[in-house]
Amino acid sequence: MPQCEHVLTPVDEVVSRMRALAAALPERDGVAVFNRVYLTVTEAVDRHIDAGLFADARAAITLDVRFAERYLTAVAAESQGRRAPACWRPLFQFRRHPGVRPLQFALAGINAHIGHDLALAVVDSCRTLGCEPAALEDEFDRVGELLVSLEERIREELMPGPDLLRIADPLTHLLGAWSLERARDAAWTAARALWALRGLPDVAGEFTERLDTAVGFAGRMLLTPLPD
Repeated sequence: MPQCEHVLTPVDEVVSRMRALAAALPERDGVAVFNRVYLTVTEAVDRHIDAGLFADARAAITLDVRFAERYLTAVAAESQGRRAPACWRPLFQFRRHPGVRPLQFALAGINAHIGHDLALAVVDSCRTLGCEPAALEDEFDRVGELLVSLEERIREELMPGPDLLRIADPLTHLLGAWSLERARDAAWTAARALWALRGLPDVAGEFTERLDTAVGFAGRMLLTPLPD
């Protein structure tokens, strides 16, 4: 049976940029740890789009690309000496800290990207597509399901083994306080609120700034250095 020809999409472009970033960063760099996780998700979304698993491929592509661009823009700002969003600053600040574990780096990046970037990406997508957030809910949920399944896998892969319980005990306590599912639900609420506030730019700007700060604070807690 002949295979369908793969047509290059904007998702392929952001995948290429993430692969280039992965090749440029040291393996143990905190941003590199998150980048590997996020690259896996983006590649999975790309495969789902190619397989026709999204009812509205254009909406899925738009949301996925706007979402990825938020992360890539933050990384570019940091590398160029510009001020990155507050949600990303803890990861950039602690990316080489020897007391922070790979699982912490991965979840701190997910926290920033889901807690802040996802809501703004929904609003960006609505403006691009000329639709309400409700029209993107199916695509939002499907991407969210991929993220939740990946979070479960990285917790299993990156959590220290039983021979490192002295480290794992405080790590388990620290990371048990954060939930991707709760963060995803909060992101959907924030996206709808920002869309409702689009006619009040000052209020929307303040809401976005507070969201950014709060997510950054949570990220700083996730990156608490642990003893050797």
